Amino acid sequence: MQFSLINVEEKLRSYRRFADCQGIILEWKNELYSYPVELKKSINGPGGCTQEKEGAEAFDKGNTIKEFPLESGRLIFVDPGKSADKRTLKFLARELEEGIQLATTFDSIFNAVKTISSDLRLRPLLDRIMSLSEEILNVEVSSVILLNREKKELYWEISRGEGSDFFRENVTIPLGEGIAGTVAQNGKPVLLNDVYSDGRWCPSYDWKSGFRTRSMLCVPIEYHGRILGVIEAINKKKGKFTTYDLSVLDCIASQAAVAIENARIYEELDEAYEELKALDKARKKVINHLSHEIKTPLAILGGVVRKLSDELDRLRIRGLDNTLNRGRRNLSRLFDLQEKIDDILHAGNHVEQDKLIGLVEKASSLIEGANEEVRSKHGELLDIITELIKSTFQTEKIHVEGIPLREFMDQVCDEAAFLMGRRDLHIIRKFEKDIILRMDKGVLKKVCQGLLKNAIENTPDQGKIEVSTRSTEKDIWIEFRDFGIGITPENQKMIFGGFFHTQDTDSYTSKKPYEFSAGGSGADLLRTKVFSERFGFSVRLDSTRCGYIPEDTDICPGKISLCKFVEERTECFSSGGSTFLLKFSKAAQG
Repeated sequence: MQFSLINVEEKLRSYRRFADCQGIILEWKNELYSYPVELKKSINGPGGCTQEKEGAEAFDKGNTIKEFPLESGRLIFVDPGKSADKRTLKFLARELEEGIQLATTFDSIFNAVKTISSDLRLRPLLDRIMSLSEEILNVEVSSVILLNREKKELYWEISRGEGSDFFRENVTIPLGEGIAGTVAQNGKPVLLNDVYSDGRWCPSYDWKSGFRTRSMLCVPIEYHGRILGVIEAINKKKGKFTTYDLSVLDCIASQAAVAIENARIYEELDEAYEELKALDKARKKVINHLSHEIKTPLAILGGVVRKLSDELDRLRIRGLDNTLNRGRRNLSRLFDLQEKIDDILHAGNHVEQDKLIGLVEKASSLIEGANEEVRSKHGELLDIITELIKSTFQTEKIHVEGIPLREFMDQVCDEAAFLMGRRDLHIIRKFEKDIILRMDKGVLKKVCQGLLKNAIENTPDQGKIEVSTRSTEKDIWIEFRDFGIGITPENQKMIFGGFFHTQDTDSYTSKKPYEFSAGGSGADLLRTKVFSERFGFSVRLDSTRCGYIPEDTDICPGKISLCKFVEERTECFSSGGSTFLLKFSKAAQG
């Protein structure tokens, strides 16, 4: 056995010199140590020394043996000098015992801390803490009692030893009452070797549990000045509790506090994660249901509006033109939303399909290494499963082609300039020549149109937007940079979540597409994110919220010359904005 704080052999060698003896032997918990080392062969049971042929021939039956019992063994001096009287040898034995006990405690705590830190589950963690306390302090019962701050009471989270079952039945202690309640309130540790002599002790717990408490250590579990609960060690099996025992338990409690807090945070995060998974699953169901339910009504409404328009034209009624145009615009928005939802669902289905087919392919590779009988039996079944997955998800086929990026992006910008109508915005184009991107053209068009539309709707009139493409050794980049109002850090975390708008809810309105602060469902960015997962490109957002209107509730007038905070357009350009970066790996394009 090795100790971190003490070298036993070195200690024995120094004792040998001090006691002027022929040799010294330590027996500690069934382990033997000696100096000289060969003396291990000269000990034979608890009776003393005997000579062995292979042992130390210098020692015979005439050797003087001085033996001193220790708590976990004994220390034997062989032929001590006359200057080393019994009192001196006893002192050396006690010093060695205390040193080994300290080293053992240190090693136990050190190893336990590593073990404790490796587990983020609260109950197994507390079990380990209690096991450590019992091992070091040699007690009958140990407990972790945690504090419920809202109810201002303590409850037994875990209790081990005789009578512990009683404390598992929702037993609580009011804060400030009893030993545990007092320690939890004032944060001061308590050492009692006769609990019934202390006025804070509540004997009712002994009466109810049938257990007899004699002595107790109770220390606070404190984390950054906040008390989480207390640890109790009850009834030392041998002797009395000492201040050393109290210091040891206090050390354990300090380590336990960090571990308990981490475990609680982990449990809260785990619960939040499960809630988010449930919400995400519900959201997908709602989207799927919405997509299915609005298809038929939209088709009917579109037909009704067309028929109504034709009938009004036939009757030459002109007073309802504005109303009909408004209806057409809103229907167009709904059809656009329907198309985006379908894209999200189909692309998402393909991601799930790829995962499942990947699992089947792994199973197939294992079967290929098997014998002919296994391959024949299971290979056909895996083929059937693969076809079933494909038919279940019903993903649309894609058409990958080489796209001349400069011409393509010019077309995207031209269409956006037309659709934004009278908006006073300058779209700056910076396209490198001769870049060919292999991609499904329809998908790329939806992504680029959506990101440019988003930039236009978030940039005030008299502003500018930069659209650029570039090629590096490994990647092709498409960048959409607006010099608009930007997005707050809180909203950036949720921007790709879908059906999320960055305006304050109370001031949210849905205007015409491409108008400043047009609002909308937020489906464009969710569709872009889903497409990126489906087609293997990445999308990244960098954004700085305008420093003059840092909150969602702050309103931009929609035109730079109307802003009371700036005098020049350049001041607006430097105050905020957003950049969406699309990165396509050349290696993935083949």
